[in-house]
Amino acid sequence: MPQGQPDSVPDDGLTTRQRRNRPLTIVHTGAGKGKSTAAFGLALRAWNQGWPVGVFQFVKSAKWRVGEERALRVLGASGEGGTVAWHKMGEGWSWVQRTPEQEVDSEQAAREGWEQVKRDLAAETYRLYVLDEFAYPMHWGWVDTAEVVAVLRDRPGTQHVVVTGRNAPAELLGAADLVTEMAKVKHPMDAGQKGQRGIEW
Repeated sequence: MPQGQPDSVPDDGLTTRQRRNRPLTIVHTGAGKGKSTAAFGLALRAWNQGWPVGVFQFVKSAKWRVGEERALRVLGASGEGGTVAWHKMGEGWSWVQRTPEQEVDSEQAAREGWEQVKRDLAAETYRLYVLDEFAYPMHWGWVDTAEVVAVLRDRPGTQHVVVTGRNAPAELLGAADLVTEMAKVKHPMDAGQKGQRGIEW
């Protein structure tokens, strides 16, 4: 494994091991494809390490069957790695037109999802949290970004959190330890091709 050298060593009083093992806040944002997929890749690594993993899907419909969900559930139940819990909090797709009533329902579901995440962080339920599409509720003002930043900053233990979704708020990006922006260069949908099995889901 390559031994990366940091650009600078902070004067924080921590040993190299302490600094290496500190919990990370990770954000995958941008208009390109692969934000959630990369987060689920991290979930696979966490499962392999024996860590308990909590996936919280915001925005996406509870009826939608995500390919990674089945795979991670099977792995979590196998007894060979960590456990995996999968929670679907939102209703409807982010790009589907919703009625005002559906908008309220989605907003409430997102808020309830965030409340559950806060409870789990306080209880140190998981070692890795995947907050999938959670950038949207913050961008839309459904969940207060300042509160999210404060809760993540003050979370106990060694809990890693990865947030995905377009338009991640600048305040969250500033507080994160690792930020990746997925840039779209080209996509089949631009040429009128719909999403396909095994690629989009």
